Amino acid sequence: MTPNKLTGSGNLSSACPGQSAGLPFGIITGLTAEARLAAPLGYARAGGGTPHGATLAAEYLVTKGATALISFGVAGGLNPALPPGTIVIPSRIVTPDRTHATDPALTACLGGPRHILYAGPDIVVTLAEKAHLHAETDADAIDLESGAVAAVAGRHNLPFAAIRAILDPASESLPPAALAALDAAGTIGISRVLASILRDPGQLPNLVRLTRYTAMARAALRRHVVSLGQIRSE
Repeated sequence: MTPNKLTGSGNLSSACPGQSAGLPFGIITGLTAEARLAAPLGYARAGGGTPHGATLAAEYLVTKGATALISFGVAGGLNPALPPGTIVIPSRIVTPDRTHATDPALTACLGGPRHILYAGPDIVVTLAEKAHLHAETDADAIDLESGAVAAVAGRHNLPFAAIRAILDPASESLPPAALAALDAAGTIGISRVLASILRDPGQLPNLVRLTRYTAMARAALRRHVVSLGQIRSE
């Protein structure tokens, strides 16, 4: 799988203490739509929503001169107290194998730390799975990319941080169409979503709610990017 094209010409690095002014942040997302949201902050590349794709995207951005790596996009909720649209800028990334600390200065520059993120190998679908993972790890949210990006940053001795917005809350399971939607390039396949609905029409109310949560999460990310741009201009 080849990660999607490079997006963005922004550069927040000059506003963050300890970062190399004039050289871009590398921002890794799951979706191409998320890469467009992140573009004002640096060079963004979508990895298709998998750990392997995130690794390829992060390594590519390193070859392009990225001075820090940022994992950006949506996340699944694990903490029942956090609604859709909650911004997560973690102090650490918990994986099944180890814990990655985010760079304190970069995390502070991005507005953190806020909450703990779990980077899993697979999407967590059901309420029971979410509750178990929250109890086991104390993490507030889950994504699939951040652990892979943190590992690349560690190999290259680069600062690492994450900005995520909760999409599906801990109190709700994901409908099957959500699992079928994303392709390897990080785009939503409408035909796959429609096929899933035809197979299981009963999921439609949950899917409509998820669409609303998606809009909330992306709006929160957009607002946060704008706020970071205001920091840069000060």
